[in-house]
Amino acid sequence: MVKDYISERAVRIANYIIQNNATVRQTAQNFGVSKSTVHKDVAERLLYINPHLAAEARKVLDVNKSERHIRGGLATREKYLHQHT
Repeated sequence: MVKDYISERAVRIANYIIQNNATVRQTAQNFGVSKSTVHKDVAERLLYINPHLAAEARKVLDVNKSERHIRGGLATREKYLHQHT
């Protein structure tokens, strides 16, 4: 069985992701945990605690995952725009 503080963290993480449209990396940084902990909390632990909340958080993460190549391209573009040669 999952300890209470882990259950509470999983719920807080899911709510944070949904409310802030946050990425796994942003969420991990905000909560001071690893990206794999965020994944495990949302994908595994939360399914037993609150399946509906898990599904909502998963939707946000799936959208973020599908858009990450765009964010990466924009970051690279910014990097090269600000380089002065």
